[in-house]
Amino acid sequence: MTSLIINLIICMTLSVFFAGTEIAFLSSSKLRFEMRKDNSLSAQILSKFYHDANHFVSTMLVGNNLSLVMFCIGMTQLFGQYAFPRTSLPAAWIIIIEILTSTAIMILTIEFIPKTLFKMFPGHMLRLFAVPAFIFYIILYPISWLVASLSTGILRISGHKVDKKVKEKAFTKVDLDTFIENSLKDTNDPENINTEIELFRNALDFTNIKVRDCMIPRTEIIAVELDTPLEKLKETFIEHGISKIIVYKESIDNIVGYIHSSEMFKPLTDWHKNIRRIPIVPESMSTHKLMKLLMQQKRSLAVVVDEFGGTSGIVSMEDLVEEILGDIEDEHDTKSTIAKAIGDNEYIFSGRLEIEKANEEFGLNLPESDEYQTIGGLILHEFQSFPKPHEIVNINQFHFKIIKVTATKIELVKLKVMPQT
Repeated sequence: MTSLIINLIICMTLSVFFAGTEIAFLSSSKLRFEMRKDNSLSAQILSKFYHDANHFVSTMLVGNNLSLVMFCIGMTQLFGQYAFPRTSLPAAWIIIIEILTSTAIMILTIEFIPKTLFKMFPGHMLRLFAVPAFIFYIILYPISWLVASLSTGILRISGHKVDKKVKEKAFTKVDLDTFIENSLKDTNDPENINTEIELFRNALDFTNIKVRDCMIPRTEIIAVELDTPLEKLKETFIEHGISKIIVYKESIDNIVGYIHSSEMFKPLTDWHKNIRRIPIVPESMSTHKLMKLLMQQKRSLAVVVDEFGGTSGIVSMEDLVEEILGDIEDEHDTKSTIAKAIGDNEYIFSGRLEIEKANEEFGLNLPESDEYQTIGGLILHEFQSFPKPHEIVNINQFHFKIIKVTATKIELVKLKVMPQT
């Protein structure tokens, strides 16, 4: 009986080890491991496991299943030889008791408690058990490989394609974001690293931002007609104080390029010869693709067009960089955006102010949508026409009073937030 109990304890210990190592591996942060990796033996072993994660997890599962099978066989012998050697109980009752007892022991001592501990400290547990895990990985690898090969064969027979060339990404955005959250929890002074964290998160979100979200709108493009006289072109440069002016033919929807202010210092007989080509991109293009395109073509400006081919706006390299670094005052920011509180629940906003920024800075809950990005866009979306000066537009508890409006855009509004009823 003693040897049987020892065998049961060994099987339980092995099952705890395999199940715990598996959950620790799946709960661990690969990014955190890579950033803290050293030249120790355990680090080298774990690096191999992360490189071949699927086979490692499969091996741990095989080991756990074998241990559980041996444990169940041992429990059957224990009950049959010692617990109920001579009993009048029906065989069905004995089987039920065996199953319930074995299940209770497995759930408490093999599954629940160990997995909870391993999940709480995954990194420490992996380093602690790296060497024995590697030994069992070598021993059980042939079985794991055989099971994986059989599974792949069955999938292929059933008509499912298995691509062996598919490789996992080194780190996903989820990994990076999780690392940021954990780093904030670990630091004693999170306020001092808020700027760095914000930059990091902006960089992570950069691939999700579309060109239409950061472009200079059509109504604010400074442009000249192709047949504009040279003196008029010079006056436009002086008046607006910018280095690049868009050039179009007949309509702003037909942009032919842009002219740089440096050309004005050269002896010109025909300034049209110095017009530089400009890339044309759709509104839906992602900002990181546009940045790559501008760098490849050595350009700093692009025209943004809508689905019908009309000009929606322009976007500069500075606009793209702002999405990561935050607001940068450049030559295209001809008018500063107004956003200030003037009283209790009263604000003055520029029509160009982004709703997301207003919500962040003033703790508002203005409705956001893919249909618009700015305060002016929200008002036009709800009002469905251009309001007149001093007209009031009510959107839920938000009462907008139009202070300044032109024929093409809302420039300034006063917002009063009413109590919700």
